[in-house]
Amino acid sequence: MDFLQPTDWAEALAVRADRPEAVPVTGGTDVMVELNLARRRPTALLDLGRVGGLADWGTDGDLLRIGAAVPYRRIVTEVAGRAPGLAMAARTVGSAQIRNRGTVGGNLGSASPAGDTFPPLLAADAVVELGSVRGVRRVPVAEFCTGPKRSVLAPDELIAAVLVPPAAGPERFAKVGTRNAMVIAVCAFALALRPGTRRVGTGIGSAAPTPVRAPAAEELLAAELPWATRAPLPESLTRRFGELVAAAASPIDDVRGTAAYRRHALGVLARRMVDRAWTAYRNGGAE
Repeated sequence: MDFLQPTDWAEALAVRADRPEAVPVTGGTDVMVELNLARRRPTALLDLGRVGGLADWGTDGDLLRIGAAVPYRRIVTEVAGRAPGLAMAARTVGSAQIRNRGTVGGNLGSASPAGDTFPPLLAADAVVELGSVRGVRRVPVAEFCTGPKRSVLAPDELIAAVLVPPAAGPERFAKVGTRNAMVIAVCAFALALRPGTRRVGTGIGSAAPTPVRAPAAEELLAAELPWATRAPLPESLTRRFGELVAAAASPIDDVRGTAAYRRHALGVLARRMVDRAWTAYRNGGAE
């Protein structure tokens, strides 16, 4: 097995174009497990850990730009004020050691429907930046996954960054599992309220072949939330929201849970998240 170590982005893209079969590695928290369990035997690994800029975050116009190699720990400690939903999800990823190594870029690259970062990125209308020797393109997170463990990444492309609109209101994330972290989610849900534009974003994980949104649920809340008065929410609204979120999923039975349980749990998570997000807004959350 060849171990390829480019030191800058241009070199990394050139190596990727020349050796498209090489498996990219940033933190290695997914790839190394597969290697240790003999689930994968690539002819080469493309180590991106020395590529300058990939572990940086900053702004790109009005967007928050998070490099593909920024670890979860830094998202929790440095980015939470700008992307609270993503930070909430990052706190639930693995152990402290995994959060020190694992990255959003790696989570996206795995394209798992159970990836913890997908729901908050979906709810926030985030965009993935992909690079190759042919140029740069940006793909909405909602269009990135094409199936379980499959994505729109071309053989010569690498994930450069994810671009996230800064939170314009309360954001929430929760998942169901045997414990809070160090677990693959049975299902997960994220919610973003944008009072200034009276819009709502959602994200569902581990309950369909790909991470998905709940458009009907978003439209319901956007139309029915008492944005101006910040009045308490009627139970009928939160219940209907939960039903629409559950209906947007297409789960299966597997070793972690049944399809019926996943739908039920998503409905419960959705009701809880909208109650918590609305309470934060009523208590002085962002306009």
